[in-house]
Amino acid sequence: MSEQLVQAAHVYDWDEHVKPPIGTVERALWLAHWHMEWENPEQLDKLAELYHPEVEWETPGRRIYQKGNVPKIIENYRAICDSLEFISARRVDRFATPDRVFDDSEALVKLVSGHGFPNHPMPVGSLVDMRIVHSFHIKDGLIIRENSYELWRKPV
Repeated sequence: MSEQLVQAAHVYDWDEHVKPPIGTVERALWLAHWHMEWENPEQLDKLAELYHPEVEWETPGRRIYQKGNVPKIIENYRAICDSLEFISARRVDRFATPDRVFDDSEALVKLVSGHGFPNHPMPVGSLVDMRIVHSFHIKDGLIIRENSYELWRKPV
């Protein structure tokens, strides 16, 4: 893969109101950055701006899948936020091509409800060291597919 096509996220300081040109690595990284920033109860509605109308949203490990229903995806995120108490989070890695973004993160959370996590593998009340890998596909300057791979672990 060409070095010009792959860029790491740590070199940018993003402005949510200044969108990089469609079809660039910068645009792909901008989408991933604001997706993660707006993934909180106060800003969830902004996520809808980042999704393509035909978006596919999947969490394969828990067998969750949505297609072309942005309001339902936002509703899913709202339920996720309501079901967790965030303790800490950190990005491990993020890089992109013009049409793909890979994001690897860790979060320490307490599962306070199973509502936002159908098919969750640990009991409600558990402290979870969750490794989350996102694979974003980009089309027309928007997220057309989001796969979230969750690794649920007991804290060490």
